[in-house]
Amino acid sequence: MLRFVLTGLALLAGATNVPAQETLPTDLRDRAIERRATEAVIWGMPAVNADLMLQAMLKATKAKVNEIVYWSKPVNWKNQTLTPNPDAIYFMSFWNVTDGPIVIEIPPAEGGSIAGNIVNAWQMPLEDAGPYGADEGKGGKYLILPPDYMGEVPEGFIPLRSDTFTGFALLRSNLKSHDAAEVEKSVAYGKKIKIYPMPVTENTPATVFTDAYDVLFDSTIRFDASFFDNLNRVVQTEPWLERDRVMIDQLKTLGIEKGRPFQPSPETRALFDKAAAEAKAELSARYDAGFPVINEGIRWFPAAVAEMVKAASEAYSDPGLYPVDARGVTYTLGFTGIKRLGTAQFYLMANKDKDGNAFDGASNYRLVVPKDAPVEQYWSVTVYDRETHALVRNMEKASVASIGEGVEKNADGSVDVYFGAKAPEGKDANFVPVDPARKFELLFRLYGPQKPLFDKTWKLPDVEKLP
Repeated sequence: MLRFVLTGLALLAGATNVPAQETLPTDLRDRAIERRATEAVIWGMPAVNADLMLQAMLKATKAKVNEIVYWSKPVNWKNQTLTPNPDAIYFMSFWNVTDGPIVIEIPPAEGGSIAGNIVNAWQMPLEDAGPYGADEGKGGKYLILPPDYMGEVPEGFIPLRSDTFTGFALLRSNLKSHDAAEVEKSVAYGKKIKIYPMPVTENTPATVFTDAYDVLFDSTIRFDASFFDNLNRVVQTEPWLERDRVMIDQLKTLGIEKGRPFQPSPETRALFDKAAAEAKAELSARYDAGFPVINEGIRWFPAAVAEMVKAASEAYSDPGLYPVDARGVTYTLGFTGIKRLGTAQFYLMANKDKDGNAFDGASNYRLVVPKDAPVEQYWSVTVYDRETHALVRNMEKASVASIGEGVEKNADGSVDVYFGAKAPEGKDANFVPVDPARKFELLFRLYGPQKPLFDKTWKLPDVEKLP
């Protein structure tokens, strides 16, 4: 009897090899594919965002995983990641712990400092690094452990147990100014970062650094069928997480199944193109509707909604909270995850002027940054392309920062920042050019944000369109 039961189970198991979409009539099948593909884009956004950066690194710089790619100068427009900071020196390591634990060693904050975030493949923060991170500026050895790790953790390490085999570390070496000597100093400090496998032996390889400055590094989101190639790569590489198991059958409908080749037909890829465009429209509409503002009556809003910050910083441990829609929007705008948002940095965004109109590159604008900005390090305001959320292509400058050379203050200590096609006379240092043929958005960074921002005694006013 047992033999017949086992034979029957084997036959049932074999039946699952039939793609789910093939059991439906053609019209229902196509609608199911398009519907589920749209939801897959929204759900998979953070992982695909990370994979796009990994693929850009592998192809554009020839750097490898478990090495460090860095920008030897503040990034220019050729860094086409999402909303990068052109007022810091970037170091990034795309790590992979498939073969065992990896150490990312952060130097003590002596002669420099790191604002760092270590995230998994879904850009969920594992830990922050640097003076506002777990090492508190003393330096630390962050030990990233694979999901299946059963060994002991040696003393002197900060253990980070990842539920994925891959992820990345975004490690910003802070600048005091854009002076060439300060940039060089910041780069030299960042090169004290180390990454190496465990266990440490006399043959442990030295950290490899690859300079990506002035290399076209494009990881902007592709809202077309190629999105699903990236998503399939993630599914094949990473374990299914308990909170995401509902997506197993959803993705089977699309032909994405762990352990099986992904070979969509031309007709299915056409449906993927439509689904990705639909997801883009939905996510863009959510963004245009605006996140909750930080100050009533002013259009600046935090770059991530509160429930998203809470869920990610707590490793999605609350069973009643999984803000997939908010997460999807967030990772069309930027990358990384921050465990202690509001300590090392805080971000405000605006995509409309004081009158509620979208920023238009054909017009001129002014932002007045009030005196005594509540920052321990610096503030900056950066222009991004509204369509791609990357730096505006072919522009020589992207931001004005309090650490920028020649930035002028008004008599009352405030700073006027201008955006448009041409700087007002004598205001070049306070000016950011825009593309007159494109819409744009703004991101205001506060590094080392202070209490007046959060108790709302200091408020960033709206951007005004100039005559």
